[in-house]
Amino acid sequence: MSDAKTQIDETVKANDVVLFMKGTKDMPQCGFSSRVAGVLNYMGIDFADVNVLADDELRQGIKDYSDWPTIPQLYIKGEFVGGCDIITEMTLSGELDTMFETNGVSFDKEAADRIREANA
Repeated sequence: MSDAKTQIDETVKANDVVLFMKGTKDMPQCGFSSRVAGVLNYMGIDFADVNVLADDELRQGIKDYSDWPTIPQLYIKGEFVGGCDIITEMTLSGELDTMFETNGVSFDKEAADRIREANA
């Protein structure tokens, strides 16, 4: 499991935004992963996607790494942010915008506003 932990740690530290998900950002393999990847794609976030379905050790490793039982898992600047429900809530409240701004991650503010308008 230490190889998976090392791989996860290096990925999280090497990328400003990382989504550990089932499938890829272009072809999600579950609804929750699709929702989070869809939000990030729509907001124009440049993010690394890691397909946990490609490696069982990695799939368990990310759960151990974050001490969080579900996938997807979003990391911003090395910090675990949350899974689908948390990211959805943060998007709708504007907290995700603030987190991106605070960490110097560029995103389409107008797209974020459109998400909130559509879900008001």
